[in-house]
Amino acid sequence: MSNRAVLEVIALDAADAVAARSGGADRLELVTDMAADGLTPSRETFGRIRAAVDIPLRVMLRLTDGFSAGTHDDVEALVRVAGELRAEGAEEFVFGFLDADGNPDLVTVERLVAEIQGCSWTFHRAIDRAADRDELRKHLAELPGLDTFLTAGAASGVDEGLPTLLAEAERKGQPGYRTQILVGGGLRLDHVPVLLGAGIDGFHIGGAARPKGWAGPVDAEAVREWRRVLDA
Repeated sequence: MSNRAVLEVIALDAADAVAARSGGADRLELVTDMAADGLTPSRETFGRIRAAVDIPLRVMLRLTDGFSAGTHDDVEALVRVAGELRAEGAEEFVFGFLDADGNPDLVTVERLVAEIQGCSWTFHRAIDRAADRDELRKHLAELPGLDTFLTAGAASGVDEGLPTLLAEAERKGQPGYRTQILVGGGLRLDHVPVLLGAGIDGFHIGGAARPKGWAGPVDAEAVREWRRVLDA
């Protein structure tokens, strides 16, 4: 089995997915509406991407901007969408919600975990807005399927969050720290050597895969450059 670092790329459509796969992406995060920092794509979009590539797909479960799940009706809608995507064949997901005090919204998260029973999932960058990262990790540690935290170490991005990422990497294997750290959010190629040196083996890119910005597609060569650096 390969021990190479995981490279996850954000894909908005099938063309993005094909380019990312060609460039060496191991996995895709599927979203729509990056103006809202990434929301749940349609079942049809998921189906087109699933037909286009054979690598793992993690589908965002998030219907509104921000890290609150919203009202009871909003949560019900989110659970319904999760079930529809599961029925469409989705096997991996991305989600994470906080309450008004910055603590994990366990009611919503546990509803989603029950709906996607048996699937792997990532708790996304809500951790970077949490009141207490350590407590959040410990509260979520035993939830079925959770295998990844997507984090920049700080809400503002990796530049500020790097010390936190390195400190959490040192705690690997401790309670709350057994899940993979997937670094994303202002991640640049010059961050990679120190992160790899700390034993971090998950990297997530969005804009870095798009030289023309979010209005342009994923560029296979941009992804390939990340793959080369990660494998060096």
